[in-house]
Amino acid sequence: MLGIGLVLSAIMMGGGGIMPFINVPSMMITIGGSFAAVLINFPLGACLGVFGVVKKCFTQKLPSPADVIAQFKEFSVVARRDGLLALESNVDDITDDFTARGLGLVIGGATKEEVEMNLEVEISSIDERHKLGKKIIDGLGAAAPAFGMVGTLIGLVQMLRTLDDPSQIGGGMATALLTTLYGAVIANLFCIPLAGKLDARNKEEIMVRELILAGLLALTEGQTPRGLESRLAAFVPPKIRPTDDSQTAA
Repeated sequence: MLGIGLVLSAIMMGGGGIMPFINVPSMMITIGGSFAAVLINFPLGACLGVFGVVKKCFTQKLPSPADVIAQFKEFSVVARRDGLLALESNVDDITDDFTARGLGLVIGGATKEEVEMNLEVEISSIDERHKLGKKIIDGLGAAAPAFGMVGTLIGLVQMLRTLDDPSQIGGGMATALLTTLYGAVIANLFCIPLAGKLDARNKEEIMVRELILAGLLALTEGQTPRGLESRLAAFVPPKIRPTDDSQTAA
């Protein structure tokens, strides 16, 4: 929103309003051409699914590593005291589907290898979906400037063909310049930053999922609360790891 606001403000401050910067042929070439190129590169279902991936990138709230560690520490206390079956009452209170499914496997008596195999497959699938979404956004980011150049060449050809009629030069020049502008804005204000956001968000989610998996495996092994906490603390930076006081209290 900041980037869009600054670009629009700069346009309005230059005088003449925003209408001179709206050109339908330029949009057809840049936006339509970019989407057409992406549809050739990727299956239609994957292209439509990228909207859901982008939406989750901004709306889905992941549990924080500190909360995950605290949660599994509580699970370990209950399991050590009353057994794994006592955790069944906690499953309905878990809002994260991945954690709920994994805890259900543990409570159901699945072996460590079964829990690890099932959840590693799910983590791998999450990673592949996110990487595919990033590839599609990267494809748009690469195609938009290229089609901007295509539009520029089309506009220059139109302009050169009508040099004997000055009234026609403006339309060709507008198409030539605005397609380049549209391509640069789409790539640098939307696609490239969004691809970076998807990559960072994917790494964050995979780390959290691996942290949860490590906690579940520790439960199957019957780890003590302190041992489980120490194992999971290795996933997070030292500054947000549990302090010695909290470990002693455990």
